[in-house]
Amino acid sequence: MAEGLLNHYQTLESVFDEMMSDQFVRSHYQEFISSFEKMDISEMDQKTELAKKLFMTQGITFTVYNDGEGIEKIFPFDIVPRIIQSAEWGFIEKGIKQRLKALNIFLKDVYHQQFILKDEIIPSSLIYSCPNFLREMINVDVPFDIYTHISGIDLIRDHDGSYYVLEDNLRTPSGVSYMLENRKMSYRLFPNILPNIKVKQVNNYPDLLIKNLLSLGRQISSKPNVVLLTPGIYNSAYFEHTTLARLMGIELVEGRDLVIQNHMVYMKTTKGLKKVDVIYRRVDDEFLDPLVFQKTSVLGVPGLYHSYRKGNVIIVNAMGNGVADDKAIYSYVPDMIRYYLGEEPLLKSVPTYRMENMDERKFAIENMDKMVIKKTDESGGYGMLIGDVATDEEIAEFTKQINLNPRNYIAQPIIKLSTSPCYINGVLQPRRVDLRPFALYGPDGIDIVPGGLTRVAMKEGSIVVNSSQGGGSKDTWVVD
Repeated sequence: MAEGLLNHYQTLESVFDEMMSDQFVRSHYQEFISSFEKMDISEMDQKTELAKKLFMTQGITFTVYNDGEGIEKIFPFDIVPRIIQSAEWGFIEKGIKQRLKALNIFLKDVYHQQFILKDEIIPSSLIYSCPNFLREMINVDVPFDIYTHISGIDLIRDHDGSYYVLEDNLRTPSGVSYMLENRKMSYRLFPNILPNIKVKQVNNYPDLLIKNLLSLGRQISSKPNVVLLTPGIYNSAYFEHTTLARLMGIELVEGRDLVIQNHMVYMKTTKGLKKVDVIYRRVDDEFLDPLVFQKTSVLGVPGLYHSYRKGNVIIVNAMGNGVADDKAIYSYVPDMIRYYLGEEPLLKSVPTYRMENMDERKFAIENMDKMVIKKTDESGGYGMLIGDVATDEEIAEFTKQINLNPRNYIAQPIIKLSTSPCYINGVLQPRRVDLRPFALYGPDGIDIVPGGLTRVAMKEGSIVVNSSQGGGSKDTWVVD
């Protein structure tokens, strides 16, 4: 290739680039780049086209609800991997484990004794006004005191290369199937390069997940029956649900496939009813049981909540986790770590202005052109305003809404997300990225496979990487 491509690669001013530093290729990229440079442009284009065709034929898709293009579209994939050094990964892993331990203790505490509220570390008003605080979970014991079985922690880098946690996704985080598919695609495109530079494996994720689900289920049965509960084919992550169920060798079910009898959960089969012990649910809390939550829901199972409360079925993740990944409560996670663990946080949190605080609200509104405004109960890039590209009308509308309901918003300074090289239209170009590693919390501890989903803002100049906003992805390689 590719010498020309690399020579024309232009990093952005005051932005950390994953591959380049002071016009030199970083050491952990050099081996990949030396192999990469042996390809010519036609070969690169062929690989890009092959990736598109394979993703299409294999149905590796994602739904973008608001683009008017129908139900499914190809999840854009960039062939150039993002590469992370092993030592750096070790730091990330340690930081995530610390954070998850604290968040898990917080969930138990907030649904039981509430020491953190009594000690005024977090205002009670913030908890009770949280739409995802589930009063039905108060004094409900969960197996092994684990709430956050599956987490996706979003990380970004600032201009100096420091990692920040952007969001803790503790409810039904998606994206892990794309991490697995991206790795398969990398092997297809670069069959010799991965073994040569000893990229660490991520394909044991389904094995780790089913091991944890079975370990949890043994509290109920010596041969636990595990199912994956999906909202159905119209859900944006349906591809992921089918993939994970297939890889774990468990049944994929919808609410109509399950029935409750005597507070036990059963799956309908052609041979009659079969008891269910563990439900890996991808249905949100409010739709899980129409008798207790959203009465019009047809996605859940009538009576499921009371079966869960009696300990007859294990639900993964636990209900009510949304109180811990609420965007307003996010700013208190460092305090949780200090309070519960007596440690200083390893990973930084993005400075967050709490809109219910009048001084912070005033400052954020006066400086909205330098802020990202987010609704506290939204995710996936929805309900967000990026101040430096927003119109005056958009800023005015957000200002009005913030003043009407301050609890519903936070403000954060615009972070200069790091860039990673992407092969677009025959040119290597920097694009903004984040990283979502996936953590599994089981009875034996926390496992994090070395890698994750690197999401890419495919549009030039954009900092919005969310798949639901048209972002793409690339493989993430952890190397020594």
